[in-house]
Amino acid sequence: MQSVPFVDLSAQYRAIKDEVDNAVQAVLSKCNFILGSQVEEFERCFADFVGVGYAVGVGNGLDALRLAMMALDIGPGDEVIVPANTFIATALAVSAVGASPVLVDCDRRTYNIDTALIERAITARTKAIIPVHLTGQSADMDPIMDIAERHNLYVVEDAAQAHGTLYKGRPCGSMGDCGCFSFYPGKNLGAYGDAGMVTTNNQDLAERLRTLRNYGQKVKYQHVEKGLNSRLDTIQAAILNVKLKHLVRWNLLRAAHAQTYRSLLSGVGDLRFQQQAPYSTHIYHLFTIETEYRDDLQRQLSQNGVQVVIHYPVPIHLQEAYADLQYKKGSFPYCEL
Repeated sequence: MQSVPFVDLSAQYRAIKDEVDNAVQAVLSKCNFILGSQVEEFERCFADFVGVGYAVGVGNGLDALRLAMMALDIGPGDEVIVPANTFIATALAVSAVGASPVLVDCDRRTYNIDTALIERAITARTKAIIPVHLTGQSADMDPIMDIAERHNLYVVEDAAQAHGTLYKGRPCGSMGDCGCFSFYPGKNLGAYGDAGMVTTNNQDLAERLRTLRNYGQKVKYQHVEKGLNSRLDTIQAAILNVKLKHLVRWNLLRAAHAQTYRSLLSGVGDLRFQQQAPYSTHIYHLFTIETEYRDDLQRQLSQNGVQVVIHYPVPIHLQEAYADLQYKKGSFPYCEL
């Protein structure tokens, strides 16, 4: 029986093996492993790809969000609005700076944050909104930006699953005060280890992010802030430089495969699909289906060699780590479906 893995990184590597091997060898030959020239090159190329003025390479997607919080001076006593339906890293970044995540339920059809619920979650302590572009589709950014402007809030886009997604023609990661990307290996643009990026059009913000990611120093051994050690590795940047050149084609192929799935599975049992919003392209980081017989279907597919994953089996508000938020089962009914 042929196995169908959830993510086949080996097949992708074989397709670009010579390019990747040559790029890694170039780094090994120069031994410039920390903030080498390939990091600056990838930052420049990714900024162009996203359509922003600046991109700052960091250690991973969680650090991208955390550093964005730090650079915007979000900290203890502040609140940040976060979708209830997202990977826990979105909330962890808020907690890491001492602020409190305030969860908002998702739209039933798109799975992204329900913009109609955001304003009722705003308090005098609210400092920012983190819209998440989940599964490869953009959140509805225009109403989010309008709300943020009316209430003087920052907008930090979590674009960890949206490398190349467009909202009304605008790339995800280019609309808020900054955008945060993960290059975890399973992403549409994935490194061969952990890696992340913060994008912005604000030069001062970009410079502060560069300082914060590197121990809070602008000049070696002269520390102007209490920063982190969260620098994008040169080897990972070299690999990402190679893969970025293929990303548009890969995204188009994923979207085409998704349409094939939709066509072939339409009308099968009670299967339902994530609705594609008219304002967004979809790069299908994930192809998501719903069924009342989820566990049975997962078991059947597994028995036939098809690997599937539940995103996310336990919502943030029901995780033990966030028991302190005192949300209850039923607090976010669509997220819990």
